[in-house]
Amino acid sequence: MSDTVDDTDELPATASDFADAYPEVWTQYADLGKACSEAGPLDGETKRLVKLALAVGAQSEGAVHSHTRRALDEGVDPAALDHVAVLATTTLGFPKAMAARSWIRDITESE
Repeated sequence: MSDTVDDTDELPATASDFADAYPEVWTQYADLGKACSEAGPLDGETKRLVKLALAVGAQSEGAVHSHTRRALDEGVDPAALDHVAVLATTTLGFPKAMAARSWIRDITESE
């Protein structure tokens, strides 16, 4: 997460409201996200795909939408995003993988 208090206008309403109400907490949270991102050797696309996979595993529709949107903004191939859902099939099960695929397609098919 690289968002800062200054760019909360691009956040979903709930996160933006939180950032406005608790700017110091939001800044610390954003700084932790940046530190985690910079802590290892993964390249940007790989990190984005991992974050998407974590969101899929958590079955968080909002996070899947967010990471899909960010991935597209960063130039990640939509087929790679769809592949994340396909890979979830044997780990999470077919119904959860298909739910994730539908959430990914909510964004990839609207862009």
